[in-house]
Amino acid sequence: MKKAGDDEGASGSQSPSTQQLGGEAAAGKVQSKLSAATSSSGPGWTKVSCPCCYSDRVEPLVLVKLGKKVGPETKRWLIKLIGAPHKDGGAGLLAHPGEDASGNIIVVSAPRCTLLRATEELGLCKIYQNDNMESFSYSDRDNFKDSDNMEMFLTSAERQYIVKFELDGLRAQRDLRIPGLSDSCILLNRANIWQKLGSFGVIVDTFPLHNPKKLKDLGKGWYAGNQLVQPLDKVNEYFGSSVAFYFSFLDFYTWSLLPPAILGMSIAYFSSEVHREMLESVSGPQAADDQDDPGLVISGHMVQAVFSMIWSTVIIELWKRRSSSLSYRWGTMSLAERFAEPRPGFHGELGVNPVTGRMEPLFSEWQRELRMALVSVPVVGLFLGLVVLGMTCFYWGEAQVQQLHKNWDSLLSKALLYVPSVLHIVYTNMLATVYKTVAQSLTEYENHREESSYENHLTGKVLVFTFFNYFAVLFHIAFFKQDVPLLRKRLASLLIVSQLVNQVTEVVIPYLVDRFISAPHRTETEDDPEEDKFRNQSTLPPFPGLFAEYIELLVQFGYLSLFSCVFPLTAVLLLLNNITEIRTDAYKICKLFRKPFFPPVAGMGVWQIAFEVLSFVSVVSNCWLLVLSPRLQKRCQEGEMSSINLLLGAVIVEHLLILVKVILAALIPDEPGWIRKKREHMEYTSMQALRHEKLHTEES
Repeated sequence: MKKAGDDEGASGSQSPSTQQLGGEAAAGKVQSKLSAATSSSGPGWTKVSCPCCYSDRVEPLVLVKLGKKVGPETKRWLIKLIGAPHKDGGAGLLAHPGEDASGNIIVVSAPRCTLLRATEELGLCKIYQNDNMESFSYSDRDNFKDSDNMEMFLTSAERQYIVKFELDGLRAQRDLRIPGLSDSCILLNRANIWQKLGSFGVIVDTFPLHNPKKLKDLGKGWYAGNQLVQPLDKVNEYFGSSVAFYFSFLDFYTWSLLPPAILGMSIAYFSSEVHREMLESVSGPQAADDQDDPGLVISGHMVQAVFSMIWSTVIIELWKRRSSSLSYRWGTMSLAERFAEPRPGFHGELGVNPVTGRMEPLFSEWQRELRMALVSVPVVGLFLGLVVLGMTCFYWGEAQVQQLHKNWDSLLSKALLYVPSVLHIVYTNMLATVYKTVAQSLTEYENHREESSYENHLTGKVLVFTFFNYFAVLFHIAFFKQDVPLLRKRLASLLIVSQLVNQVTEVVIPYLVDRFISAPHRTETEDDPEEDKFRNQSTLPPFPGLFAEYIELLVQFGYLSLFSCVFPLTAVLLLLNNITEIRTDAYKICKLFRKPFFPPVAGMGVWQIAFEVLSFVSVVSNCWLLVLSPRLQKRCQEGEMSSINLLLGAVIVEHLLILVKVILAALIPDEPGWIRKKREHMEYTSMQALRHEKLHTEES
């Protein structure tokens, strides 16, 4: 690939067709240079030397925004670096300077060979000529369907992520000074170029570009219509498998709430015991009927508790099957990361990787573990202490308002009973926001090599804090205070207030900011130059990621599986919230933020483990709440059942239910039989291909 040009617009000699394109651009009054340069050999774009990479049209994929102080010399050097082939230390991409060399943007695309080589390096699977999904091999590229048409072969999200993958993989081949900058701006040998350019202020931002037409079509079939089925394949094509897996799980989980919602409404409607207890939690014991339900020991509490424990296991196992089917369909079953270049933030002493044999920064495992033990663990413990402090303040406030209500006994004092819960919810949300930033800094300090390792440790920190932050009060009320009415009131407050707060902070506020602050500054028409349209996208805030979305679902799942037996309408409230959540989340990612970069993934990753852990914890929680059942407690008080026998029975039921959950998990395979056969066939084909390649190498 020929490097970027020596002047502001073009590089190298131009073909007649290129000159014609350049003339048309000059003749147009409002047409930009970028929109005119549709050929991979057109004016402005760096050149391709490989004939198979030539294309009549270049698709702008990624925008690089430069700092205000970056001059033409630095910009030309950066364009050459992006366009240079891998063997010369470049990214092997296509770059365009925008309007001219003095502008503050660079538009980046990718030629065919770079895309195909990265597809193999990432471990993506594609459709072979026999219509089976196979791990892609660059040496066998011609036998894969549509491998000559990148817009058909790779999704939009995959092409854009590959550009980021190549840019993040740029490393200095020797010590060098960046042209146009001060002498202090030096790139050391094997330093990550893109990260250093960001720290020097050369690169301000790098983000994928929206395709307005595709985005509009996606929105019509996703959040703007009346359809109940999400266009998950289109979501995967446009935003990537990370986003598609989240929305697939949100959709699966939402419709899985129907059975517990129906059961909860039935119990709330037909059980007079539940009526009385819910009335007690709102209006006090004096408002409840003193008459007990006649009949058996089995109550609505018990039915709800046992159902929640079985339900949580079944949906997780069914989701695993759905997840494996989607990973096969989207070609992410055999992703490879361990042998890729280190993540951009990884640093250490330069040396030879004993596994790959490449020169790269090295950082010993014991140093990482030492940082985790001496820094990360104490800081996480400090924040858990702040959770306990907030819980203590909540109990103090609860006692104060109860005394106030006892003295006043008015409508105002009754409303004040909910103030401590609301204030504590606000406190926990604020603490969670601060903790997320701290957790990111701690995980960065631990210096993980692979992106997946970084994400797993970050998610693990957040999950520990989230479980403690959101469920500590509920567990304390249930296990230590043993106050079921207070537990029910607290759970109802959490369900209602947290959902309202989430909707306001995640959708309403970003919409108002976009509508009244950002939108007036990016008005555009169809005739505007492409560069201006791309700049307008940079005024949108970056997408905050899926962390908060998964946390919200995990907390919901915890409320339902752990404590729903004391408040049967939990699933009903969650179902109503999630039906709107699907559309609001879709609208948010399409309209209120920039298009995000997301790597290909084979599932939910560590989040799936978190849901499984909560599913097993639900057995202990529900069995204990069964012990606190008013009907069983009354029988103990009347002498019909001893406390020891009641506790022993709860332990036996707990072990039986755990055994049932284990049996269910074993009876429901994690992947369908046809997926297992496809995966084994892919492994066999890959093994045969490696053997054939080895024999061919030995013969030559």
